[in-house]
Amino acid sequence: MEVHVTSKQMVKPSCSNLNLLKPFKLSLLDQLSPTNYVPCVLFYAKPGDSPIDGSQFSDRLKQSLSKALTQFYPLAGRTKNNLFVTDYEEGVPYVEARVKGCLSDFIEQSEVLEALNQLLPCRPFCYLQDSAVPQLAIQVNIFDCGGIALAMCFFHKIIDASTIAAFLRTWAAFSLGSNGEIPDFDLSWPSSQLFPPIESNSMSSNTELKGLLFNEGRRRTRSFVFDANAIATLKSKARSKGLEHPSRVVSLNAFIWKHAMQAYTSVSGTRKPAILCQPVSIRQKMKPRLPDYSIGNLFLLPITTYNSIGKDTELTELAYLVREAAKSVANDSHDLLQVSKTITEQQSQIAEMVSKGNAEFYTSVSWLNHLDGKDDFGWGEPTLFSIPGVDSHNREYCNCFILKRARQHDAIEAWVTLSDEAMGFLEDDHEFLAFASPNPYFGKIKI
Repeated sequence: MEVHVTSKQMVKPSCSNLNLLKPFKLSLLDQLSPTNYVPCVLFYAKPGDSPIDGSQFSDRLKQSLSKALTQFYPLAGRTKNNLFVTDYEEGVPYVEARVKGCLSDFIEQSEVLEALNQLLPCRPFCYLQDSAVPQLAIQVNIFDCGGIALAMCFFHKIIDASTIAAFLRTWAAFSLGSNGEIPDFDLSWPSSQLFPPIESNSMSSNTELKGLLFNEGRRRTRSFVFDANAIATLKSKARSKGLEHPSRVVSLNAFIWKHAMQAYTSVSGTRKPAILCQPVSIRQKMKPRLPDYSIGNLFLLPITTYNSIGKDTELTELAYLVREAAKSVANDSHDLLQVSKTITEQQSQIAEMVSKGNAEFYTSVSWLNHLDGKDDFGWGEPTLFSIPGVDSHNREYCNCFILKRARQHDAIEAWVTLSDEAMGFLEDDHEFLAFASPNPYFGKIKI
């Protein structure tokens, strides 16, 4: 696939006096968050009755982006000293590119992950030493057929899945010509009031989290689809006396985690305790509830530890442990403040276990209740919503599962990243493949 960049510019908020606003203070959770970009790509086929071409549509996206950034002004700024975001007039990198070929051919036949990553404005899932990078980067890829791939990279420092979803809704509304302004929009209450930051040089870089999420090694991302029947069956298999009604997320997390552990055991020949970290949003758990547009990493990281030594790995037990960890997230601000005081200590303990080779570490992220990939910017809903993974340029990202909506009705797509050897075992795991089908739109990913 040939991708040729035709223009680069900075899109700034439409309001010119944002420099008068106070710096946006980071919370402790933001300070601890990984310094990496999380990508997503929305593919749009050109509507047959559309009077505008790809370049004109890109101009519309650019103008509406400027309006959306006025509301979400911290996304146009830069992080300073891991303490706050300021310089809102800096703006967002906006890249336009031409892609040789047709959008439909790319979607149906692409088998190389690196081709997908060529559509991105920057490298995803890589640890960045410099946190003073743009919070958001955009690349609009125009195919020969007129179709478009809208590729975005979100810096994880102040942006989580809820923030992304709220921003995309506002941007899409402005692009449709509607008033995208959110009623009673107020960013004066940052999450730093709930989780006060540590104002010292010790927070300049989070080496513990870096060691957990990024380290050397050959890794591979693979996409699997669980259809409605598979999900229903797994929910039934995950049921137990302690968990009578497992959710689809709990059931899938437990199932994928189980087979990932088995893959690592088969490859290494040894069994180790396994640690699963699953971000849980606290917006809806606060009293009063925090709005979805609240900027910041407003989630906690409940930990599930499983020691399979001397026993078989049971799906029912894993599902129960996963659910109990998620339930442990506190329900009011007082408890959350107490939780914030132990975050650094818990993270250090886990990092030490993993660094010494005494445990395997996994993360599982669900976008199902946040990002649905249906944002209409004026050309209808996307043909495909995709998440690029690791490739030959950024193999250091660790074991991760990302759950998102699939194209098929009521199906869920799981983007799984494991070591090259473990993924090879998983691809031949007949028990796993009885429920998980390789994604037909992005086949075998080879690096």
